[in-house]
Amino acid sequence: NPVKLNANFLVFVEVLLDKTTPNVLDEFIDAVVHYPEIVECHMVSGGFDFLIKLRSGSMEEFRRIAGQVLWQLPGVKETRSYPVMQVVKDSSKIKIKTKNK
Repeated sequence: NPVKLNANFLVFVEVLLDKTTPNVLDEFIDAVVHYPEIVECHMVSGGFDFLIKLRSGSMEEFRRIAGQVLWQLPGVKETRSYPVMQVVKDSSKIKIKTKNK
């Protein structure tokens, strides 16, 4: 329960790297896995390189994490943050499809 863990402030962060060479990607990935505040990190295609799901206790704590963690990760050129106002659906269940015979 994020509230009980003082991690009820949820933010999604777009990360654009300065380069997408294998070395830069590896350095970023190796660094990002060490931060418990970063609960998910996905490499994506499109206008940015990674989408991070981050949890903290407050906006103030997120600002600290942004400055001391996100902006210091290897290769980071730019970030865009999206604080979550309301979680509409949060599920990890996957419906298994069966073939009709």
